[in-house]
Amino acid sequence: MPPPPPPRSTLAPVRKGAEISPNISGVGSATSPRWRGELQDINRRAEAKENARRALMLAAETGGEVAPETVAEAEEDYEDPIVTRTAPPWLLSTVIHLVLLLILALITSPVGSGIGRVLLVMGLSEQQTDSTLTEFTIEAPVEVGEDLEETEDIPIEIDTPQIFEMAQPIVEDVKAPPEVGVGPSSIDISMPMFNGRTGAMKKALLSIYGGTPETEEAVASGLAWLKRNQQRDGSWSMRGPFGDGGITENRTAATAMALLAFMGDGNTHKGGEYKDEVLRGVKYLIGKQARDGFMAREARGHEKMYAQAQATIALCELYGMTGDSWLRPRAQLAVEFAEKSQSSEGGWRYEPRFDADTSVTGWFVMALKSAQSTDLIVNDSILRKVSGYLDTVSSYGGAAYSYQQRGSPSPAMTAEGLLCRQYLGWFREHPPMQRGIEALLLDSPFDMRDRDVYYWYYATQALHHFGGPHWREWNNVMRVQLPKAQVKQGRERGSWAPQGDQWGRNSGRLYTTCLSIYCLEVYYRHMPLYKENAADKAAAGKDAADPTPDAAKEPPGGGAKRMGIPADAAKGLGSEIQF
Repeated sequence: MPPPPPPRSTLAPVRKGAEISPNISGVGSATSPRWRGELQDINRRAEAKENARRALMLAAETGGEVAPETVAEAEEDYEDPIVTRTAPPWLLSTVIHLVLLLILALITSPVGSGIGRVLLVMGLSEQQTDSTLTEFTIEAPVEVGEDLEETEDIPIEIDTPQIFEMAQPIVEDVKAPPEVGVGPSSIDISMPMFNGRTGAMKKALLSIYGGTPETEEAVASGLAWLKRNQQRDGSWSMRGPFGDGGITENRTAATAMALLAFMGDGNTHKGGEYKDEVLRGVKYLIGKQARDGFMAREARGHEKMYAQAQATIALCELYGMTGDSWLRPRAQLAVEFAEKSQSSEGGWRYEPRFDADTSVTGWFVMALKSAQSTDLIVNDSILRKVSGYLDTVSSYGGAAYSYQQRGSPSPAMTAEGLLCRQYLGWFREHPPMQRGIEALLLDSPFDMRDRDVYYWYYATQALHHFGGPHWREWNNVMRVQLPKAQVKQGRERGSWAPQGDQWGRNSGRLYTTCLSIYCLEVYYRHMPLYKENAADKAAAGKDAADPTPDAAKEPPGGGAKRMGIPADAAKGLGSEIQF
């Protein structure tokens, strides 16, 4: 079975498209006249308010505890913004000119001296009026004399509505926002996938899903290492200037991977500690984009599509996080390239429209789902074809996956295939999903003695979305061992050494560092897809009462006993899947 080659790529300078100029100054700064207060600020405030509300709801549903400062921040997000409005200049000018013209007409009119008072009423009419011009004359007022008969006011009784009665409110059918983590069949994937990366929601997700100060410190140190190794042109390199670089160069892949690490922690070109690095990096990627959307022409043959998929994810995520209009056409162009390059098998591989493998396909699925969570246009038929491809590389009824058709299943491809199934609509309770997740824990638990950061990247995501005791068993080991393996001093502090990793020798230090950062950002990098059921919540309470690490409880005899599954019952829950 051919192993999944690691992602990488770069491209030769290509002629930039005339229709979309990448050299834009003042990125995203153009604004049009609006009411004072700016609509963009209002939208951001509303989004922060919604994130805070959902963070508190998520904590209440999962039974997790949220720190007091998180609640305070959430309450602060609830304050309504004050929008001040001023009358536009053209309206004031119109009123002044109308008054002057009316005064001039009265002065020059022969009956102007007979008019004592003029009342000018301005407002919005509730009825439609005829817009045609009609002639009118002003007649002299009738002189009121003492010989006129006095008239007596006669009261007239009329029916008046009871306008002071309490009005009955009009209740509209307002669609409630989707619950977080209910499952792809009932969750709207267009819901922003990236809303957990900052603020109150990030703190709530860290608390609920088991992040620690050590995992956050490791992420911060890793991002600082990436900053130190950015090139002058805004790119990153697979080969160096750091030690133990990759065998081949692929600047497109390296730049996209570094950007994804920064964005996973909430940094964009408009905000965050590393906004300058993100801006320079995304400008580099856009400078490499050709008219057809391709950004990896300089990469080696089998690395081109890996790099293209990763760069597409970066553009779509950055647009989704900021809504910056200048990014939209670039991201949409990359999405269209992905759709056009899908092979007849329903997946992607080393060349556009030719052959398919599960490794490259997984990156493109995440690119299209990232685009779909924004207002970018994605053809649903493309994703339906992916489901058909996954059927052809699956085993054990869809619980395990191989690199290509007629191949043997492997842990890395199974984790990647299950993650694709989660985003493509499988229920958490779907039997093949449960068996596949169980098999990953039984046969390939997190173990620093058997390093495969590519597998860890996909398994961490799939188990995090699945949640429950399976996720806690994985995370209880991963959140301790992975930060401990990080380089703590010297020039390469903050990185992860590639030695000993299955693909580290080929791809190098930047590759192992970026994928390790992704694993430690998993708590908030993407919003959870599933919600734990009652049994899982009960198990979570039991785990909280007994904080002994799962690894310390393992009895002799392997994973099935470790999971508390009798030997005769283990069949059907994943033990029959052999990698």
